[in-house]
Amino acid sequence: MASGDDDDPIIEEIDVYLAKSLADKLYLFQYPVRPSNMTYDDVNHLTAKIKPKQQRVELEMAINTMSPNYCRSKGEQIALNVDGTAFDETNTYSAKMMDKQTFSSIQATTNTSRYAAAVFRKGELHVTPLTGILQMRPSFSYLDKADNKTREREAANEGGDSSQDEAEEEAKAITVRFARPESEQARQRRIQSYEFLQKKQAEEPWVHLHYHGVKDGRSEHERQYLFCQSVDASENSELVKTPKEYLAMLMPPLAEEKVVKPVGPSNVLSMAQLRTLPLGEQVKTLMKNVKVMPFANLMGLLASGTDSTSVLRCIQQVALLVQGNWVVKSDVLYPKNTCSPHSGVPAEVLCRGRDFVMWRFTLERSVMRKEIASVIKLPPEDVKEFLEHVATPRINRGWEFLLPTDVDFIKKHPDVAHRQHMLWLGIQSKLEKVFNFSKEDFLPKNSPHPEPVHVSGERRLKMAQERAQENQLSLQKDLDAKRAGSSIHIKQEPVSDKEDEPMDTSSPPSSSSSIPNGSVNGYPNATSPGFDHSNGNTPSPELQDFVIKTFRKHFVLTLNELKRLFNLHLASMPAGRSVFHSISDHMLQDAIQLCHCKQIMVPFPAQSTAALDEQKVFGLWETGEDFDKHRRLLYDLFTKNYRVRRNMIQARLAQEFGDASKADIDRLLKECCSSHAGMWYLKGTIQS
Repeated sequence: MASGDDDDPIIEEIDVYLAKSLADKLYLFQYPVRPSNMTYDDVNHLTAKIKPKQQRVELEMAINTMSPNYCRSKGEQIALNVDGTAFDETNTYSAKMMDKQTFSSIQATTNTSRYAAAVFRKGELHVTPLTGILQMRPSFSYLDKADNKTREREAANEGGDSSQDEAEEEAKAITVRFARPESEQARQRRIQSYEFLQKKQAEEPWVHLHYHGVKDGRSEHERQYLFCQSVDASENSELVKTPKEYLAMLMPPLAEEKVVKPVGPSNVLSMAQLRTLPLGEQVKTLMKNVKVMPFANLMGLLASGTDSTSVLRCIQQVALLVQGNWVVKSDVLYPKNTCSPHSGVPAEVLCRGRDFVMWRFTLERSVMRKEIASVIKLPPEDVKEFLEHVATPRINRGWEFLLPTDVDFIKKHPDVAHRQHMLWLGIQSKLEKVFNFSKEDFLPKNSPHPEPVHVSGERRLKMAQERAQENQLSLQKDLDAKRAGSSIHIKQEPVSDKEDEPMDTSSPPSSSSSIPNGSVNGYPNATSPGFDHSNGNTPSPELQDFVIKTFRKHFVLTLNELKRLFNLHLASMPAGRSVFHSISDHMLQDAIQLCHCKQIMVPFPAQSTAALDEQKVFGLWETGEDFDKHRRLLYDLFTKNYRVRRNMIQARLAQEFGDASKADIDRLLKECCSSHAGMWYLKGTIQS
């Protein structure tokens, strides 16, 4: 420390004083467009004014028109453009020549707490804090004034001075629009807009000042206030600090930043906030925002485990069924004593018009906007809003309903569909009285030359499958009668599409040799040689051998996945050497039961999109190993929930068999499960 002081000795000590007389009035002016050796000290300052709150200053300085560098013709032209030919007291240039220029300030910095002006005198340094640092730049507002003059002259020339030729304007109908009440978010955006800030700045009045030059006696008097009026150290306590206080001033502690929660629009509700509401309010809020929604989508948005019966009870209070989908009621969107934001039409009238639009969609898929408007006779903005809620425009087809008809919901809940149908009949009778129409007016009229109906290939295939399913019912009864005498008993499932469609494994004829094993993707057509609708025989040893090998490899399989693996197995066999003939789904399930496997009754969620074959899950029950009991316990867990956590499996194994090793748990999960988002599912039961 001593050696450092010797290398850098103190030459002089200077006392520092803090002057406060001009602390809130001292500004530093900078002129960045002019070099420092060309000051404005000797230039005549005509006027000065300031807006203290904005720290905005304007100075008017005279221009030396007698200078050889001044272009007199240009100066006269600028004055003519700005003021015109007429003489007025408000003219910018009274001498008919640009003989002055205006300097306007901008803030160089908004934080001047670290800046001060200092004066050194007689070994003392006197420091005065700065109120503002302003950069003075030339203002060209006179050019804006010249542009305004030009526009005024052009307008006068176009309009003419005489008013005799002006014809009286024809009376025109106008639409009265009501302004929406301003929301808090809209008000904040308006306050922060450039236009609003400009308006607020213009409201502050100018304070006119008297300018005194550098050598003026008043300026010399004011400069004396740059020196501290009292040299007593007790009155300059700001500069007397302990080392700890001085260090804190140099490096202030970091203030913890407050996390400001983002403010969303008033009509937006997060899913977390939504689920804190009662069920009825959740359904009402969702329907009010979405407008039209299938029931399955609504269940998916609500919390898992929500009772569908309760949801059905709530949805019927705030929505109506249209083509199997739920559409929010009109009185929910347009409450009583409100009006249209577009036209000011009362809510009661809006509700009747929207109900008519919804009723029309209960009759057909598409409607015409002109036809709707001619009946309900509301402004076009309101009619368009009604249609946009539930439909989308199609070229040459009017407005088509937004969602496809939800046939599954209608079949699953016929009582709800019937109740809604009766409700629509009541609404129809009211609408007929109000709008004076009958339902027959909107039914399609019989035409002697009907247009040809074009049916797509996909639709034809679906119709064929439906007919095949109807024919299969009688065959299923015969098959069940034959199976009644069998010694193998398996769980009976309701008939579904393609469930008992046999997989043709017979050899193909020569004309179709390009298709392996006489099937397309493993599924035969009804004319395949080995197709047998009443096959109820015991599964062959070859089929059982395939099943046991497959389950020993995969341990857990859905019926859909087993059929896929079986088709791959058939495709890998040489053509003409297949030992399998007409394997149906029931025969495949019989083989599973005979191969020491059992069905696991997984409780899939109500909103699951899994097909019936994907919901039939089978697991290997017995292999002769001690590890079988671990698998059975895992299967039992999945009969109570379709997904579980690892710690639940670990706790159950520890409860039944003592402490289970990590290797055993890893093996069990690897053989039988797959994971997604921290949860474990049986193989094949994760829905995308």
